[in-house]
Amino acid sequence: MSRKKGSEVIPHLDSKLFLPYQLDWILDLAKIKIWEKSRRIGATYAQSYEDVYDMLNEHYPAVWFSSADETAAKEYIRYCKLWADMFAMARPDIQFMETKNALGMLQLQFSNGKRITALTSNPKGFRSKGGKVVLDEFAHHDRDTEMWKAAKPATTWGYPIRVLSTHNGQQCLFYRFIEEIRADKLCWSLHRTTIYDAVEQKLVDAMQGRKVSEEERNNWIADLRKNCFDDSVWKEEFCCIPVDEVTAFLSYELIRSCEEEVLTTDGKLTLGKEFYVGIDIGRFRDLTVIFVIESTDDIFITRQVHTLKGMKFEKQKEFIFTLLHRTGFRRCAIDGTGIGMNLAEDCVEEFGTHAVEVIGFTAKRKEQMAYLIRKHFENRTILIPPDGALRDDLHAVRKTITIAGNARFEANRSETDSHADRFWALALALTATDTVRQPSLPVSRHSKPRSKSLKGYL
Repeated sequence: MSRKKGSEVIPHLDSKLFLPYQLDWILDLAKIKIWEKSRRIGATYAQSYEDVYDMLNEHYPAVWFSSADETAAKEYIRYCKLWADMFAMARPDIQFMETKNALGMLQLQFSNGKRITALTSNPKGFRSKGGKVVLDEFAHHDRDTEMWKAAKPATTWGYPIRVLSTHNGQQCLFYRFIEEIRADKLCWSLHRTTIYDAVEQKLVDAMQGRKVSEEERNNWIADLRKNCFDDSVWKEEFCCIPVDEVTAFLSYELIRSCEEEVLTTDGKLTLGKEFYVGIDIGRFRDLTVIFVIESTDDIFITRQVHTLKGMKFEKQKEFIFTLLHRTGFRRCAIDGTGIGMNLAEDCVEEFGTHAVEVIGFTAKRKEQMAYLIRKHFENRTILIPPDGALRDDLHAVRKTITIAGNARFEANRSETDSHADRFWALALALTATDTVRQPSLPVSRHSKPRSKSLKGYL
């Protein structure tokens, strides 16, 4: 049976060679398409068919294929040769040969002058190239941003891009692409095939070369999952669930549900409204983040998020004092742990314990604050702006359980030197709104003069 791709007839497209999800991919003519997939479902097998077909029909000058390792590149070229042989059986004029270019990259050269090249994972391989681009296992490229930056210009003249990958956490470009597509911010074509999807569409039947029973399919999946040993491997490699998203304390979906387009991180405070402040202290590596929320009809609205990086503590104090002296200030919760202790003491001396609560970042207290922030997100009683840095900080916190059975809330440091600082600043601001007072840390009693050099700055 043949099927049409645009106005052309494609031979060999039938259920004997391809499963339904593979056909869906091949017949999708989008300029940029992404395949979020399970391992070992025949995605490269389907992609290689499309690429050989495009070269034989002279749709593009070349195909540039890149995967995360050399063995994948060799497998891809082997599939391409298989399809080229099949086409040659129907069309004797088709000739091709496998070669290596001057840099040792595997190539398939066709008699019509077109070629398929399997590049290394080095982004420089795409420089000065033009044609169709295929990025295989893109999430597993060590330098994915550099790879994309080098590969995208190769398609400038209207050539297509194909991106296929299993997941590799959330901190990679592949996952961000998918998030942007699902948020309708990228008009690219997205395909998703889990191992369950593939098995339902007769993957095991194809592997066994016969029709298998439902029980056999279920047993096959159960055995595969058991042999993964680690549940995170199963989720990420076979179920299209990035491990970071599984372990994130606040999922992106939950965070986005509380975003409001009209809000910004530098908004104005509403006259007559009470506002609350959370302050997470940093100095060199970490940011000092000052999170300002406003109380409106049992909903807290983000008005300002100030990030002070590398600012001397005296200047930080002036900035904070100016903010807290504004009309409408109700209460503040401030990090009093480690380097934040002196600044926290100064705030208490200036505004009193009724207005400033000093929070010690013990494991127990962090757990209380983490669940408080999640409660507000789940109840949608906190509204935030659609800000990327804020969103990533809120998503960065992970809950882990120690051997002793205690909960820990931690985050990796981001490229912007944040250590989920915005998460904890918001958690502190929400703590400041809580009617249940927690014990404050002891502070010194001697008074210090208040600087007014930043008065009127905010």
